[in-house]
Amino acid sequence: MIVTKNFNLLRIIRFAGHHFIWLIPLVIGVALIQEYSGWEWVKVPFQPISLVGTAVAFYLGFKNNQSYDRLWEARKVWGAVVNTSRAWASNVKHFVTDQHTDNDVADAELNQYRKTLIYRHLAWLYALRSQLLIPTEWEHVSQKGMVGKYANMRIQKYGLGQITDEITRAELHTFLDAEEYENLKKFKNMSTQIIDKQAENLKLLRKENLIDDFKLAQLQTLLNELYIHQGKLERIKKFPLPRQYGSISFIFVGIFIVLLPFGMIPLFHGMGAWGLFLSIPLTALVAWVYLVMELVGDYSENPFEGSANDIPMYSLCRTIEIDLREMLGETDLPPAIEAKNGILM
Repeated sequence: MIVTKNFNLLRIIRFAGHHFIWLIPLVIGVALIQEYSGWEWVKVPFQPISLVGTAVAFYLGFKNNQSYDRLWEARKVWGAVVNTSRAWASNVKHFVTDQHTDNDVADAELNQYRKTLIYRHLAWLYALRSQLLIPTEWEHVSQKGMVGKYANMRIQKYGLGQITDEITRAELHTFLDAEEYENLKKFKNMSTQIIDKQAENLKLLRKENLIDDFKLAQLQTLLNELYIHQGKLERIKKFPLPRQYGSISFIFVGIFIVLLPFGMIPLFHGMGAWGLFLSIPLTALVAWVYLVMELVGDYSENPFEGSANDIPMYSLCRTIEIDLREMLGETDLPPAIEAKNGILM
């Protein structure tokens, strides 16, 4: 997530400035053909091209709106995860007691029960985050050629690559005992199994009368909420923006960019010798603006790709971890995740 107040010109150039490498030669080629070939048919009236440009702009607006909806929904669900996580830890802390049993249970043993439930929840958080970052076939990092290479380069430089060293601290075995960790590793969806393990643990606590039926129901309700949150996040991850919207907008922008020089450059012919030179940068700039609008939506539609545009899942997980471990009375806590180069992961 980009946290700087302004998306300045330098950042925009880093994001899409390299496209001038092919836009300017395209415009120069059309300008030279129109100027020296003598072919009048390559001078296209601007009116039909402007109609195409208007249609493309509306289409891009729709696509970008849908991309933002996916991004914002993902952030809202993660906000719900934060709230449910805090409720889970608070309930575990105060519900797991020996007041319902005739046996005396040492405080250290009760604290260990609470710690196990809360630490396992932290493992669920980091496992869910890791699962959401697994690339799908429609994400940029999975593409072949320059698109995939460029996406991976940007992720390493401005995305997940900035926090590779820090992530090693959040290995799941940090929050799970060795045997449980080895058992959970074999499952394809570890997050689902962790919540199921939590439910199994609650059943054992009820059997030992360390919680009553009402508290068991309350805690199980929170686990059900976590399943709902997980399902919503998995839906966003595994169901892309319909490709007819994503791909056709890219094709339309490409058609418009190719047509634009043929209709826009002749508008400058009446300006004399300088008209030709002025038409090249201005035509390339208009084409680039449309291309940037396409790229903004394209790189915002997948909120769990590991790029600078992602939901800051690692920061949210760390925030939850700090809150929950403080509820346990711990003081040796990891620091909150800070933005690097204006990007919070």
